[in-house]
Amino acid sequence: MKFYNTMSREIEEVKALDSQIRIYLCGVTVYDYSHLGHARTIIVFDVLRRFLIQKGYKVKFVQNFTDVDDKIINVSKQLGIEPKQLSEKFIRQCFEDFDKLNVMRADVYPKATEHIQEMLTLVKGLIDKGFAYPTGNGVYFHVSSDDDYGKLSKKPIDELQAGARVEVDPNKKDPLDFALWKLYDDGPLWDSPWGKGRPGWHIECSAMSIKYLGNTFEIHGGGEDLIFPHHENEIAQSESYTGNTFAKHWMHVGMVTIRGEKMSKSLKNIEPIHIALKKWGANAIRIYSLSGHYRKTLDYDQPLLDDALSRWKDIETCAYELEFAEGSGGPVEEASRIVKQSMEEFLSAMDDDLDTPRALTVFTKFVRTINRYAADDKLSKDVANAVKPSFDDMMYVFGLKKSEAAAEERKEIESLVKQRNEYRAQNKFAEADKIREELRKKGVELMDHKGRTVWKKLEMG
Repeated sequence: MKFYNTMSREIEEVKALDSQIRIYLCGVTVYDYSHLGHARTIIVFDVLRRFLIQKGYKVKFVQNFTDVDDKIINVSKQLGIEPKQLSEKFIRQCFEDFDKLNVMRADVYPKATEHIQEMLTLVKGLIDKGFAYPTGNGVYFHVSSDDDYGKLSKKPIDELQAGARVEVDPNKKDPLDFALWKLYDDGPLWDSPWGKGRPGWHIECSAMSIKYLGNTFEIHGGGEDLIFPHHENEIAQSESYTGNTFAKHWMHVGMVTIRGEKMSKSLKNIEPIHIALKKWGANAIRIYSLSGHYRKTLDYDQPLLDDALSRWKDIETCAYELEFAEGSGGPVEEASRIVKQSMEEFLSAMDDDLDTPRALTVFTKFVRTINRYAADDKLSKDVANAVKPSFDDMMYVFGLKKSEAAAEERKEIESLVKQRNEYRAQNKFAEADKIREELRKKGVELMDHKGRTVWKKLEMG
């Protein structure tokens, strides 16, 4: 199991401690709707987590919410509401969006505002160790005190520019020094030994990851736009404080672009997740997000999403064909050979730097083979039993999920299908077509086979 490590710029084996892998994923700043760029990053890490679980690892997964930030405060002022009210609204929206995307809930969702004391302890420790200093405007990390600064982004200090969210302060010893604690007159404010204020952006993730995962953990991740300054600064302050390696492995997901430009809330060119869900549905969005290698840029492109939706329809058909397969015999040995080969290729792709495009190609080919068996009336219950466990395993890892009809709805569908089959047997095709159309309006599609009909409940956006 080897993944690209941004720190070394090489593909390296991820080594677990006692079969446990701890992952910290930088979450969203909650002042607006999450968009497809956020979705892609979180879906990639959801698939990574699922794959590790399937391989037998114990995974502890932490994903934070940045719920105190100048952007949150500015938007809340514009709306005339409290910052907490704004952040809580978009935290709820995040859970709603990602639940619909079938993303597994993290083990912990720490909020910055609930970990101020941990941040203050870290800041004080950095001052005591000589890595940070107070000014009239707050407390800053002294970048030149860290000989390894720049090792993640591979940028020499003399070439680095002050990053986003780092305010100019004439009291700083060096322009690159970044804020750990900033003093303010207006709220929200917290008491500190250096005056009332708020934490800097970077200190939040250091404090929360150390609290929940320890001084050193296996994987730290996020979007590639976080490499500098956010993750660079996290490393500097965390390793200066603990004296230990912060994260062993750094994984970064490429940006989602729209017409070649980075999708971001600040550029106001986003496709919010809740809008995209209505257009495409959760499974197509997941397939789209995994259709390009996670380290590469992915454009929000109609043909790519059309292709993802087409793939999902094939997979959806396969899931129901397997569920309703009947009879015995058929090409069981041939199907078993295909299963074995497909799983070997799937696992090889996933182990090779999470190559989801290749793994999806393997799965799609596998699915189309099963669908051909069904179309040729060769998909017996015996064949289905031979292939379904592997089909389910790949569905689980990709986080794909077919729609399920509730008990009463299922009973109604099966009654209508039975009635339609009776009409067809009596050559009453107009009546049979009327039932097909009635079911279609209910989101149910029929697939006719020799002597029987399979139905599937379509995913609705």
